[in-house]
Amino acid sequence: MSKITLKTPEQIEVMREGGRLLHEIRTKLAQAVKPGVSAMDIEELAVKLISEADAKPSFKMVEGYSWATCINVNDGVVHGIPKKETVFAKGDVVSVDVGIFYKGLHTDAATTVYLGDDPKITKFLESGRRSLKAGIAKATAGRKIGDITKAVFEVLSDSDIRPIWNLTGHGVGLELHEDPRIPNYPSNSRDEKREIVPGMTLAIEVMFTFGDGDMVLAKDGWTLRTKDATIAALFEETVAVTDKGTLVLTRS
Repeated sequence: MSKITLKTPEQIEVMREGGRLLHEIRTKLAQAVKPGVSAMDIEELAVKLISEADAKPSFKMVEGYSWATCINVNDGVVHGIPKKETVFAKGDVVSVDVGIFYKGLHTDAATTVYLGDDPKITKFLESGRRSLKAGIAKATAGRKIGDITKAVFEVLSDSDIRPIWNLTGHGVGLELHEDPRIPNYPSNSRDEKREIVPGMTLAIEVMFTFGDGDMVLAKDGWTLRTKDATIAALFEETVAVTDKGTLVLTRS
């Protein structure tokens, strides 16, 4: 992580434009997730769409990572390498994470698609969406980063699901990962005590599971999975805090 960089109104406007493009890309990727489609199919579509937007894949700028997307299935949490042999099937829970570098600034967003009809999993994902919405509502000037954390955690806890313990949301903009870290559970960290001020641009990222929230690293060296093999999901938006309110940059 790097230090917090406050963005100018002009930079936020560029991120707003990039966020709109990323929203469209993420939407098309999510719509393409269907039984019989592979993770590599989604990766190739992402590369095409990002190029057509005159942007660059943010994730390919991470040292050692060679893909535009991170795609995780069922017990996959984050950083899943999009592989040709990963073919989606009915009943799968598929998370698609993607970022773009547009006119010198990054935006980051993720969503989860369910290819089934189990009401328990549908409710699980809806709880995650609500927790992200609650966190974003607290991302306003004058509050603390910990207010975001608390709001996310309360919704997850009320739904009897758990956050992934060792992962956080983050600042974003000049770099893909900037300070502050934004945990999904109260940990009394220094970042949680930081005041939210105009100019902050934050990737609020909710990662959660049916299980205990611990992870293991897969043999590919990137994919993080739940240790107890329970289903995980994530939802993420990039937001900008301004004098006039908070903008969700990665929505239309």
